[in-house]
Parts: sequence; C-alpha cells; structure tokens
Amino acid sequence: MIKPHGGKLVDRFMGAAELDGTQTSGEIVLTERLVYDALMIAMGGFSPLEGFMSEADYSSVVEDMRLVSGQVFAIPIVLPVDAGTYAGLGERGTIALKDESGRRIGVLHMTGKFERDLAKEAAHVYGTGDKAHPGVSKIFEEGPCAVAGDIGLVRDRIPIEFPDDFRTPAETRSYFEKKGFKTLVAFQTRNPIHRAHEYLTKVALEMVDGLMIHPIVGEVKADDIPAGTRMQCYKTLIEKYYNPERVLLNILPMAMRYAGPREAVHHGIIRQNYGMTHLIIGRDHAGVGSYYGTYDAQKIFDGIGEDDLRITPLKFEHSFFCRDCGQMVTAKTCPHGKESHVFLSGTKVREKLRNGEELPAEFTRPEISHILQEWIQSTES
Repeated sequence: MIKPHGGKLVDRFMGAAELDGTQTSGEIVLTERLVYDALMIAMGGFSPLEGFMSEADYSSVVEDMRLVSGQVFAIPIVLPVDAGTYAGLGERGTIALKDESGRRIGVLHMTGKFERDLAKEAAHVYGTGDKAHPGVSKIFEEGPCAVAGDIGLVRDRIPIEFPDDFRTPAETRSYFEKKGFKTLVAFQTRNPIHRAHEYLTKVALEMVDGLMIHPIVGEVKADDIPAGTRMQCYKTLIEKYYNPERVLLNILPMAMRYAGPREAVHHGIIRQNYGMTHLIIGRDHAGVGSYYGTYDAQKIFDGIGEDDLRITPLKFEHSFFCRDCGQMVTAKTCPHGKESHVFLSGTKVREKLRNGEELPAEFTRPEISHILQEWIQSTES
C-alpha cells in the first residue's frame, strides 16, 4: 500500500490514565475546530506533523509550501491562543489541552510561542487579503498569537458526530488491505453528491480497486448544507447506486479552509495518509466565490513531483448532463451547445427546493431531491 506522507504514519494517542497522571503547568482551551486539528494530528491525518507547527515550520509552509525538513505541506497547522493566554505561558512546559466543556483531552509539550504574520499568511495561503474570504476571516479572527509543540491526545475523549462512519488512517489502511485492494481513490466533498459528482466518482472507480467518499464534517460556511443532511444523502446514494463492496463512506473530522489550490494539495497529503493512491480534483476544488481560477487546484499539482507527494490527482473537467447525448458528459466528450446541457445554479436549486419542486433527474437523483426538500423546508418553517 502507498506509504504515508513522510514515510511514517504518526500516532500521538495516549491513554486516559497517562493523561490524568500528567502534571501540567498551564492550560489551553480548544475550539471544536482546534480539537479536530488535534485529532487529525494524533491519528496521523496530518503526517508527518507530530504537533502544532513551530515558527520555523509555519514560516516555511507559508512562504514555500514546505516544512523545514523539505517535505511538501500546504496549509499552516497552528495552535492560536488569545493574548492573555499567550502572555501567561512560558516558552516551554507541559500544557493541558481542554475542550470547550472544560474536559481535559490531551497535552501539548510546548516548545515555543510566536506571532503569525497574518497578512503574509493570507496572501500566500489564500491568495487574497480580502476578509470577506472565509479562510482569511478565520485567521484574523484567531489573531496572531500561537504556541507550538508535539501533542498527546486521548481518542475516547474526542466526540465524533458520526462514530459508525469514522475510521482513522490506520483503520482505513487495514480495511482496504483486508479486501486486497491496491489502488484507491478518494472523493473530497462538503456538498451532497449530485449526478455530476456521481459520474466523476464512478469514472474514477473504473480505474482503481476501491473508492472512499470522504466528506468533511467539521466547520464549514454558514450557508453550506449541514453534515447530517449530507450524510443522509451519501448513505442513500451508496445504498441505491453504488457497489457497496467497492465503496467506503468515511467522515473527515476537519474544518474547511476554502484555500483553493493550496487546500487541494492539503487534501492530497491527507488522503495519502489514509492510504489512497488517487484523489479526484474537479472544478474549483476547495474554492469559494471567485477567488481562484476554475482549474487552479489542478494546475498546482503540476509543480509537485512524485518524490514530494505520492498520491496521484485525477483531474476532471466540469461534468453535466447533455440531453442530446442522453448522458453525463464533459466538454471533452460532448459536441453540443449549452442549450442542450442541464445546469442549475445554487440559487436556482434553492428556489426549486423552497417551492417544493423536484430537481431535474438529470441533475440529481430523486431520492436526494426529496432529502434536500425536507431539509430546506424545515429551515424555513
């Protein structure tokens, strides 16, 4: 099976008794977003990271998209703290990590603290300083103060919203190894799967042994469809329209950054750690608004060599249903004009759902249309 990024799958889990017996010199309360980042570190999703980044790694990733060690890494994984907490901490020590309920979930073996250059981070990572961008807005909300160090985390103390659909990278690797699968493709999503997505995943699955549908269930934009509704859509589709022996639904407990090209590389690193050999990169992957070009997230991989990242991006054009072709197509395969293509904007989709109208079968499966109708009508009742 494909090796993890950096060659070794990180494991920073510790026992509850060990944590409870550890003496600490301070504490940091983590938001849900940061609890999930800590979980991703601890279970190896962010391998080769063993903890939250040092100032040297942070600066190197922001400027050059590489850790100090030289390994490609696209998104800074830092532990922001408020100014009061920052002032009260020394440069080193063992710090208790708590969730927002006050429960101790782990420790940080602190090795330093530093101030982020938020303007530079926004420009390099997100490609804009516009605070209307949700990723840029978030880092400025967090503020510049950050602390660094390796972590230890108690897995059983991390609440998982969909525990039956959660596997760590070590567990997905074991799952697919037992099936004898050698080649695996991941589909990153934060939306329900419509016919275009279904088409991409099934084309990809024809090339490999197995597919992992890997939806983000952490923090997303306020206008994104909630995770519970999306999970209902995924499960319905897999049950009715996929070969379940070849498909695994596995949640990704992590916040979206909406960093476009940089986040596409980040998603590639994560899926390599989960054992995937391929990752679907479609139109406007991890983008938001008009901040990135339609296929910028594909182009960024052209500058990354196989020695830097082992996972292979599968680059797909925008797909849609063509009435004249009578099937799902892309601009590569369809000779007909736009008048034959079925395309609905997000605004049009919501309008139809609010009105109780069925979405076209060429756009989404009727079962998914029903689920989305129930959701949007419940939000407006």
